[in-house]
Amino acid sequence: MRDPRTASYGSARLTDMATQAQVDPGNADNTDCDFHLVRRYFDVAAFGVNAAVGNAGDQMVVPHHEADDAENGTNGHQELFVIMTGHAAFTIDGDPIDAPSGTLVFVRDPTLIRAATALVDATTILMVGGPVGTPYIVSHWERALPGRES
Repeated sequence: MRDPRTASYGSARLTDMATQAQVDPGNADNTDCDFHLVRRYFDVAAFGVNAAVGNAGDQMVVPHHEADDAENGTNGHQELFVIMTGHAAFTIDGDPIDAPSGTLVFVRDPTLIRAATALVDATTILMVGGPVGTPYIVSHWERALPGRES
């Protein structure tokens, strides 16, 4: 098996990737769902990408913004959420969005608060983000996680 962090290409199942709770069990930001560290697994350098798998009632996306500030250190990320399986309820800047499997939710404005909750079991959301017009920098929260996957 080739090393997913250094190979010129790779593939993996989400279940092969560590979750934030496995890497940092005491982290106050751990959610109800399994938050898989996709970017970290493949060492993606061009954009942020992670995935959450949860059951009905689980908070899949914690309420947050991606504005560039000292806390986030995100350079003002835009985010795209892809509901791969299941069904989620999003809230973007207070507006509800019903998001069954196959829905894409795009947040252009980094200052908007976004959140999502699973409505059914086995909901999977792929999350992709990055800044506009500037090089991607790994987010502060991810740089703060202990260790590195092998």
